Amino acid sequence: MVAGTAAGTDWRAWQESWDRQQEWYMPDREERFRVMLDMVEALVGPAPRVLDLACGTGSITDRLLKRFPGAVSTGVDLDPALLAIAEGYFAGDERVTFVRADLKDPAWVRALPYDSYDAVLTATALHWLHEGPLATLYGEIGGLVREGGVFMNADHMKDGSTPRINAAERAHRHAGMDRARAAGALDWADWWELAAKDPVLAGPTAERFAIYGEHADGDTPSAQWHARTLREAGFAEARPVWASPSDALVLALK
Repeated sequence: MVAGTAAGTDWRAWQESWDRQQEWYMPDREERFRVMLDMVEALVGPAPRVLDLACGTGSITDRLLKRFPGAVSTGVDLDPALLAIAEGYFAGDERVTFVRADLKDPAWVRALPYDSYDAVLTATALHWLHEGPLATLYGEIGGLVREGGVFMNADHMKDGSTPRINAAERAHRHAGMDRARAAGALDWADWWELAAKDPVLAGPTAERFAIYGEHADGDTPSAQWHARTLREAGFAEARPVWASPSDALVLALK
């Protein structure tokens, strides 16, 4: 359980609690982040200007700055509770800026502090969007990434042509999740129940559920769909650069 401290809310504990909850769903999460940052270094160098898209608590930004201290990051999200954790966790770090904006509103681009970025990174977030709005968003991202810059999306990307493989993978993964749950792991609902009881996060959590409900009903198209749509959005090259049995990381190069 996450608790407050004498000085107030323990933002580091909330950040770590979010990471543990996400890892319950995605045991390969850290490997995804490692490959993502490997590709950032390979293509745009060790001191990038990064847009952490749908940043949540700032998990990407946290790993980015620990690996590349010379980087700067803009985190953008609409979720007031997750942004509160991010802002508390990174308080005082001048390399980080947070912007609250709705990615389905074209005005979100104008709220950013920079006109262009070396890298736009996102993970386990854009499956909240349906294919139409996601394609529109990819077009907007194409206008933000500089020439030679990159966009990467790590997310659930389903291949509908392999139903038996998909079913076996899901059954195996959920059996492991059930074992971890029995050992005390928090799931999505448990985590948000705790957030709703925190004196500081209770208000932002209530606002968050008023915006999103329990969970948005988006799409999880294949990695090939993402790569094709990114090329249509103006990227010169796009393909998966990492995959687990259930997730993929697609990289697009401007």
